[in-house]
Amino acid sequence: MKIEVLKSKIHRVKVTGANVNYIGSISIDEALMDASNIVVGEKVQVLSLTNGERLETYVIKGKKDSGDISINGPAAKKINKNDEVIIVSYALIDFNQAKGFNPTIIFPKKGNSI
Repeated sequence: MKIEVLKSKIHRVKVTGANVNYIGSISIDEALMDASNIVVGEKVQVLSLTNGERLETYVIKGKKDSGDISINGPAAKKINKNDEVIIVSYALIDFNQAKGFNPTIIFPKKGNSI
C-alpha cells in the first residue's frame, strides 16, 4: 500500500511578485528549490498565512539567490505580492517506507534567503 506524505516544505516566505497575466505556476528561487528538494514542474500547495488561501500549482525555477517567490496566472487573484506563504509538496511512497521517511523542511531568513 502507498500513502501520500509530506516531502518538502518551505516555511514562511514572502511573495515578491504576482502576475495574473502569466500562464500559471509559482517561480521559486533556485537556491530555495535546491535546499527544499523541490524540482521544476513539481506540483506544490501554496498556503497563505495572510488570508488562509490554499491552492495548487506547479514550480518554475526563479533566479538563484534572488529571493524570488512569484505567484503567476489565476493564483495571483488569490495570493498577492507581500503575502506570507508556506510551500509544500508531497510524495507517494510505500507505507512501510513512510514510517522512516523524513521530509526536507527549510526555514528561510528575511528576504527569502537560506
